[in-house]
Amino acid sequence: MATCHVYILASRPGGALYVGVTSDLVRRVYEHKQGVIAGHTKRYNIKRLVHFEEFSSIREAIQREKNIKRWPRVYKTRLIAEANPEWRDLYDEIAG
Repeated sequence: MATCHVYILASRPGGALYVGVTSDLVRRVYEHKQGVIAGHTKRYNIKRLVHFEEFSSIREAIQREKNIKRWPRVYKTRLIAEANPEWRDLYDEIAG
């Protein structure tokens, strides 16, 4: 069964955020980092992977993404800070 991920990117600690869903987290974050995806992440230089969650079904992942997107910013910030208080870029950990 394929895994899917919900992920949060940030421009910097406390900066602009982006919430997305993908079936290939490494590829998708790489695309954001390279700026090949036009839109919000490219415009606001949002390239730091600060949070991700794994799901066994795309349906669950999409529902979680929708829920997180509806949250106030303070809830998203708290979610990131609980698991990643330094707001480290987690990309190297998943790509390596």
